[in-house]
Amino acid sequence: MSLHDEALNYHREHNGKLGMIAKTQVRDGYDLSLAYTPGVAEPCMEIHRDEDLSFEYTCRGNMVAVITDGTRVLGLGDIGPEAAIPVMEGKAVLYKTFGDVDAIPLSIDTKNADEFIKTVQMLQPNFAGINLEDISSPKCYDIEDALKEKMNIPVFHDDQHGTAIAAVSATIGALRLVKKQLSEVKIVVNGAGAAGTAIVQLLLNAGAKNVFMMNSKGAMYEGMEMSRVNRVQALLLPKINLKKEEGSIADIAKGADVLIGVSQSGAFTAEIVQSMNADSIVFSLCNPDPEISYDDAKAAGAKVAGTGRSDSPNQVNNVSVFPGVFRGAIDVRARQINEEMKLAAVYAIAELIPEEELREDYVVPNVFDRRVAPAVAAAVARTAMETGVARIMVDIDEIRDKTAARIRLS
Repeated sequence: MSLHDEALNYHREHNGKLGMIAKTQVRDGYDLSLAYTPGVAEPCMEIHRDEDLSFEYTCRGNMVAVITDGTRVLGLGDIGPEAAIPVMEGKAVLYKTFGDVDAIPLSIDTKNADEFIKTVQMLQPNFAGINLEDISSPKCYDIEDALKEKMNIPVFHDDQHGTAIAAVSATIGALRLVKKQLSEVKIVVNGAGAAGTAIVQLLLNAGAKNVFMMNSKGAMYEGMEMSRVNRVQALLLPKINLKKEEGSIADIAKGADVLIGVSQSGAFTAEIVQSMNADSIVFSLCNPDPEISYDDAKAAGAKVAGTGRSDSPNQVNNVSVFPGVFRGAIDVRARQINEEMKLAAVYAIAELIPEEELREDYVVPNVFDRRVAPAVAAAVARTAMETGVARIMVDIDEIRDKTAARIRLS
């Protein structure tokens, strides 16, 4: 049976991937009086006196919404809110499996950013966090920024920040192997959409000094013709390509130490990889077909290569990111996921592999490594408390231990 047929049977047989399971049982009249009337009035009145108690007395405290408008689904494009549901549902399964975070898939039937923002804002009382997903660029920037300003719970566009955390942690892990410093290497990011801009920003926040960002026309720089530059790209231009070099990816990749692709299949050739510095690092993250395959990048001379695929070493995947990030954020009832928390997640992942265990084919922890989510959750929770965005203070070791116990991997 082909993967196409097997995937359809998988989803049809189970009528999707999610269901509802009650945490408590109603076996008799007394149970009923606790679960519903009259007992349910007691938490209602407590929450009425203090809204934050909704995190303690209801499922809200462990609940995240995975929300899309269906305008940029995987590599499939604008396929609509109904067709996006399998992806949102799958994301919810991953939240539960890797972080024991309850998640609900929501597809909103509007392409209007203001309508989308208003709808999500009104849903706030139900959730401890919002995972935005598969929304077209540049609209995704406006939606996330507006919701972060209006809402008092974390709002996280995973296509941007989850991908960025995964890519930057992989880069730092690879640099640890080749004994190069982030602040000293030349890094080229091919792709200037939601993922590319977020990767560039996070690289800069982590201390990178020599970063180039490429769009379909070539290298971007401050002062370039601005007709195809959005506001997020414009904010990055003064911080990248400081010598204002022009040229294609083949031109700019010459002498680079790190090449990251979030663009299109086949964008990197063997000649491009061969033109890079010694001990080069190539992460080709276009899915399902990368900019250059793992084997081809290695054959062309890359010291470290990785893709987004599970059938090659060094898989760079945001499954290593979002379960732990939200686990840590909601365990301290964070009001937001700030830049410091993102960097904490980067280093939690990047430093998970001991120095003596690093290899060319092992600079990125496997997504099924049971240490990942607990390490990320603990780092994110600690940083949330340190930066003042946590509602409650918790014991970090307890978060790490509880997260480890919650992971549902066999």
